[in-house]
Amino acid sequence: MTGGRAQISDVNIGLHHLAGILGVPEDATAIVIFAHGSGSGRHSPRNNQVAAGLREAGFATLLLDLLSEQEERNRGNVFDIGLLASRLAEAADWVHARPEFAALPVGYFGASTGAAAALVAAAERQNVGAVVSRGGRPDLAGEALRAVAAPTLLIVGGADLPVIPLNRAAFAALSCEKDLVIVPRAGHLFEEPGALEEVIEHAKRWFRRFLSSPLTGTCDERIFADRREAGRRLLPTLLKFKNDNPVVLALPRGGVPVAFEVAQALNAPLDVVLVRKIGAPGHEELGLGAVVDGAKPQVVMNDEIVRAIEPGADYLKAETSRQLAEIERRRCLYRDSEPPVDITGRTVIVIDDGIATGGTMRAVLKALSRAGARRLVLAVPVAPSDTLEALNAEADEVICLMNPESFFAVGMHYRDFNQISDREVVELLRRAKGNGGRA
Repeated sequence: MTGGRAQISDVNIGLHHLAGILGVPEDATAIVIFAHGSGSGRHSPRNNQVAAGLREAGFATLLLDLLSEQEERNRGNVFDIGLLASRLAEAADWVHARPEFAALPVGYFGASTGAAAALVAAAERQNVGAVVSRGGRPDLAGEALRAVAAPTLLIVGGADLPVIPLNRAAFAALSCEKDLVIVPRAGHLFEEPGALEEVIEHAKRWFRRFLSSPLTGTCDERIFADRREAGRRLLPTLLKFKNDNPVVLALPRGGVPVAFEVAQALNAPLDVVLVRKIGAPGHEELGLGAVVDGAKPQVVMNDEIVRAIEPGADYLKAETSRQLAEIERRRCLYRDSEPPVDITGRTVIVIDDGIATGGTMRAVLKALSRAGARRLVLAVPVAPSDTLEALNAEADEVICLMNPESFFAVGMHYRDFNQISDREVVELLRRAKGNGGRA
């Protein structure tokens, strides 16, 4: 939905008369309160850009100064997470007390130290529906992380190397619904072209998912409910292969629930294709290539990226060995020492829950082609057009239900994009085998 024209007004919040900017679109479905970082405030250009994007999606926004001018002169206050959290809670109380907002769910959007303040406030009051952190320091929330119940999304720039491990540590401490997104090549301030737009899309997805109200229950066919539903929607495009004695291969873990639905309908065996990305030094999200399991594991490198990064032979050897060890762990777990399904001379349908850059999928398709598949079919619910075009040369047929013009991440096209556990993968493979897929 779109929020239409928004009313923008200056407000004073709570007992401390905090200065704020309130933006309310027509038919707002929720309200998001912004917590800025040190040295920033309600006029932050980046937070205002995010707020504008959220208002277009139907969310009211409140940007505010958490400290008075006099309080800001004491630099200790700027980094006093407890104080900032109390002011954020004060703003949430102000919102809940306003009759026009009483029925709206409340979310927090925090940047830098504001992210920690948002998480502490969420932990202490339990009266917010979701939290999003941009380039934040959620680690500064300390022990409060374990008490956060609100679903939390951490967004970090891929080039913000000092902050990435801090966010990973905070992510591990959270026990709520959570996700960690790393925006490739983005720095701490997300000033790179398109970086802040990607933040906006991730934030909209998260708040749409968790800040629900009676006005947000409409169905959008451009969004998959979950991976199982995505698999069912792929079925009509794949039924033509039912009499070809096909094999369905899924990329674990996210591709398995999608592929399970397809394998059941085609009465085909379901197996996993075990592949691991070889990441760049200090920047593992950037794929140098991938290693694909098989009778003879195959390593497929992206020569262009390798030449640009120059990781060194010793690094590549060590990283390949590390990924092979993880493949061995998954092989034992998923297959219980049984051999993989033989694909020689058969139609092989390769499925994932979506594709972004396609580097890992390219390696998979090359390896399967070398392994003797008669026909390779790539089937995914969503992927960008340029990625699909690049993969066309690696498969006999490429099937994709949606290739949006503006593509930021696979998860944005799902209402439920929870991480799939190893246990779920094992259970679906067991059920597929028990339901009689042909070997």
